[in-house]
This record gives sequence, C-alpha cells and structure tokens, in this order.
Amino acid sequence: MIVINLDVMMAKRKISLMELASKIDLTQANLSIFKTGKGKAIRFSTLDRLCRELNCQPGDILEYMEGDECSDNTSR
Repeated sequence: MIVINLDVMMAKRKISLMELASKIDLTQANLSIFKTGKGKAIRFSTLDRLCRELNCQPGDILEYMEGDECSDNTSR
C-alpha cells in the first residue's frame, strides 16, 4: 500500500495546509484529500509542485509499505 507522508513534510517545513495550498495553486479541499490519503491519484504536476515547494523528493511524500493496512491511522 502507498502511505502519504505529506503531513510529516509539512510539519518539518512548518507550513500550514492553507499556506501550502496557496503556494502550489491547489484548493485546500483537494490538498486535504491528498494529505489524509482519501484521494486515489495525484497528478505528476501536483507532485512536482509539492516537492518544489517543500524542497523534498517524491519518496519523502509517498512511501510504499507492504500489506494492505498499517497498524496506525496513517494507513491509506
């Protein structure tokens, strides 16, 4: 399964959802859907903007974990 670590990267960069959404030209609602793992897909252009703004690699935001579910609430 793919785990979304956007909240971790946002905390490391000390940026709010509202500020990040504004900087990457995405609605807060859509960014929230991705952040919580409720979305089913992400465009490469959006991932590119996230990585550029957060100064990170895609692997810092997306992580593969073996199995269908994680033991905590961050499973996606």
